[in-house]
Parts: sequence; C-alpha cells; structure tokens
Amino acid sequence: MKKLFSTDYSSRQADVILLLVRLIFASSMITHGLPKLKKLLGDEPVQFANVMGMGAPTSLTLAMLSEFGCSLLVLIGLGTRLAVIPLIITMLVVIFHIHIDDPFSKKELPLLYLTAFTGLLVMGSGRYSVDHLLNKKWAAFGSREQALK
Repeated sequence: MKKLFSTDYSSRQADVILLLVRLIFASSMITHGLPKLKKLLGDEPVQFANVMGMGAPTSLTLAMLSEFGCSLLVLIGLGTRLAVIPLIITMLVVIFHIHIDDPFSKKELPLLYLTAFTGLLVMGSGRYSVDHLLNKKWAAFGSREQALK
C-alpha cells in the first residue's frame, strides 16, 4: 500500500516513460503529417490555412516538416529537444490561430500534443534513444582525448 502513494521513481522508469511518450506521440503526429506530405507532392492546387500571411503553400510545407519530419526525429530520439520546438510552435498555431474560435473539443488534441512535446523539451529523449547513444560515444571520445593529454 505504501508503494502506491510513493512519489519516488527510478531513472529506468523515467526512461521507459520517455520512450513511450516519444513513440506514442511522435507516431500519432506522423499520421497528421503524412497527408500533408501527400498534398504537397500531389498535382492539385494547395488549399491550406494561410498562417500569418505566409501563404498556403509555405504554411503547408512548414506544418508538414514539423508534423512529419520532426516527428520522425522524435520517434527515434535524434535531436529530440531541437525537434520538438517546431512541433510545439505548430501546436501553438493550431490552438491559437487555426482553432481559436472553436470549442475546447477542437483544441483538446493539440493541447495534449503540446503537453507531451513540452515534457520532452524539458526532459529530453531518455536512455532509449539515438541521442543517448551519441552522448555515450561523444563522452568516450572526449575522455580518450583527455587521456592523451
């Protein structure tokens, strides 16, 4: 019973949760970016929101790069903290520009994505990521340089 109310956790538990958050939210976001990629590659004229006067093609391209490209990076955990920044900006645009006049139910999903991506910005990608592997290699490389001096 005591364990149920404990606020302690191990770093392994946190790493597993970060992995799950990355996998679930990034793969879900890819499903929003893939249709945008298909729309960009298609022959039909681009019909998309003109966000902040950038024009529909530019807005669609930025949304696709964020939702598809950055989500792929988050999925594998490569440059996660940098990759979530465009995703956070995209969700803020969706909430405060695209769905500003809509009911909360239209803003709920982007708010959930925003929360998850903000958590990844703060926490990083965790142990089960390419970022972690690169950090281990860079640390080993740095320590060998130090040993040679």
